[in-house]
Amino acid sequence: MKRILTPLVAGILAFGIAACSKQGPGSAPAGDASAAAADGKVTVGLAVSTLNNPFFVELRDGAAAEAKKQGVNLITVDAQDDPAKQQASVEDLIQKKVSVILINPTDSSAVANVVKEATSKGIKVVSLDRSVNGAEVSAHIASDNIAGGVMAGQYLLDKLGGKGRIVELEGIAGSSAARERGEGFHQVVDKKEGVKLLAKQPADFDRAKGLSVMENIIQGNKDIQGVFAHNDEMALGAVKAIQAAGLKNVAVVGFDATPDAVAAVKAGTLSATVQQQPALIGQYGVQAAKKLADGQKVDKFIPVPLNLVHQ
Repeated sequence: MKRILTPLVAGILAFGIAACSKQGPGSAPAGDASAAAADGKVTVGLAVSTLNNPFFVELRDGAAAEAKKQGVNLITVDAQDDPAKQQASVEDLIQKKVSVILINPTDSSAVANVVKEATSKGIKVVSLDRSVNGAEVSAHIASDNIAGGVMAGQYLLDKLGGKGRIVELEGIAGSSAARERGEGFHQVVDKKEGVKLLAKQPADFDRAKGLSVMENIIQGNKDIQGVFAHNDEMALGAVKAIQAAGLKNVAVVGFDATPDAVAAVKAGTLSATVQQQPALIGQYGVQAAKKLADGQKVDKFIPVPLNLVHQ
């Protein structure tokens, strides 16, 4: 019995040693914070509002590319536009003891408590694209959404000759992007006597909702000359509704300059879109996170240039 058992035990031990050696020192599954701590890498959490939107996919990809360049371990979590899910996923990042959290809030106010929780535990927080209301962050990285709204409003007015019947499709209620883009837009159009706002309704930054909301608006208002949507997904949904209703010469302006929107501008179906450069937001976010993790200071607001892509 002894002669049989000894080789068996030795084999088991050898297998265990071999298995451990395959993992390598300090290694763990991709995105694991404990691995980063062991191999000396800075670990950064990226909490995105939704990866069902091309804009935030570009933002995530820009962050991932910069993280690879900087030697940063990046853990991405997707809230799927659910504030409760985002809070839970950020709490998970806190438990993983990441050095910095980059957060793109689903709801700017709803994340305040979990941001406070992170900072109370020594984790730096940087907001991306949408700001955080009610809690302090180390930096905010975004385009100037108010200026973008002004840019969209001015273009739409120029396109319509300074007058017309227009519709506004709003983003998610409570998000800073929706509030600020709308504010900038109204700074321009509210001053014009020849402009009539037929409808102002939320479509939650979603293409399918942009389509259905626009369909409902068209049922009661056939005479529409212009539409401003707080993002491209809603704008593209609105274009589809306008085409299906057979309406002609309706100028539609979006926001974000996603690949689909830029293609629609080139095709002549979308009049214009405000370009935000989401990949650059992600890139700047990781750069700021690395500096903060290394004990360096960063600017409170890091702007990303705006552009207008138009026909």
